[in-house]
Amino acid sequence: MDDEPTPTEGPDPGPFFHGTKATLAPGDVLEPGRASNYGARRRANYLYLTATMDAAVWGAELAVGEGPGTVYRVEPTGPFEDDPNLTDHRFPGNPTRSYRTAHPLRVVDVVEHWEGHPPEVLQAMRDHLAELERRGIEAINE
Repeated sequence: MDDEPTPTEGPDPGPFFHGTKATLAPGDVLEPGRASNYGARRRANYLYLTATMDAAVWGAELAVGEGPGTVYRVEPTGPFEDDPNLTDHRFPGNPTRSYRTAHPLRVVDVVEHWEGHPPEVLQAMRDHLAELERRGIEAINE
């Protein structure tokens, strides 16, 4: 019997991406339950994936850690749902095609070529996130 998580279908056909500062390799499996890459770094109940390169680039650039980050192509191994941090609460529908899952993500490949946001745009986003933190607003983790 194979213990490897198998890919799943969901509300979006993908392909899917995950941006982070963690060093991963094809075949690695990400699992929820580790410290979040954002905010107070609480235990993350979910992993996040997106079907847009721009959202993955934000993840790579804003994650905790040094360096520019990396964007990975991933496949979900269980059901996934709209990310409530970006859908309906902030944007009607899901224009960023951002999702979360309580199931593992398998790294399929490293995205070798991607363009980061201009420094002033990245700083504006960091300032915005710092203001949210100052006001005690955390990502939805329930």
